[in-house]
Amino acid sequence: MVAVDIRSIHNVGSFFRTADGFSAEVVLTGITPRPKGGENDDRLPHVINKSHMALSKTALGAEDTVQWRYFTDINDAVYTLRLEGFRIVALEQDINSTPITKMSSKDSLAILLGPEVEGLSKDLLELCDYIYEIPMLGSKESFNVSIAAGIALYQYRS
Repeated sequence: MVAVDIRSIHNVGSFFRTADGFSAEVVLTGITPRPKGGENDDRLPHVINKSHMALSKTALGAEDTVQWRYFTDINDAVYTLRLEGFRIVALEQDINSTPITKMSSKDSLAILLGPEVEGLSKDLLELCDYIYEIPMLGSKESFNVSIAAGIALYQYRS
């Protein structure tokens, strides 16, 4: 699961809990809050501690057990993940999207989840091998990004 510029630290904490449940790695990029640890953390100590404490409220310890890494730039993350053999897929509503029920677990997938309001950029979608969408049946346009992550990981593991 790849978190692209996710603003809500509570959503990120939820990503960690969800990743723990599905034994998935979390890749954090850009402005996405992150727990303490990781390589080359150049944040000030009080910022690290404040972020870690807030994230812990939703992650409930998963931030300490789930494998995670951070990239400043999403393009570097995509490049690295491709080198590691991952297919890059987006979870986004788009004219070129496919229903998530078509997602296959045959390939190793890196599932990109974008900013809560704007979604993933067109430029980033063009870098993806596939774009999947969760069909909505109610009156809202989309699920919360952390809920969507759980649905996507469940579909991938099924």
